[in-house]
Amino acid sequence: MDISMPEMDGLQATALLRSPQLYANYRGNRRIPIIAMTGHALIGDREMCLRAGMDDYISKPIRPDDLFAINR
Repeated sequence: MDISMPEMDGLQATALLRSPQLYANYRGNRRIPIIAMTGHALIGDREMCLRAGMDDYISKPIRPDDLFAINR
């Protein structure tokens, strides 16, 4: 999830995806992982993303090995 998207940022999109109203219509039985991605790696960003409901955080530029190691 990109943190700096136009019109709806990643924090807002995560709140929508994690909302009970959306999950009431989701028939799957597992939580969809959301990983924050940003080029603005500031102090406190990781914690802010996790509080918003994201599962993990990675800063750009993204290295494939780092991405695949998340949530294992």
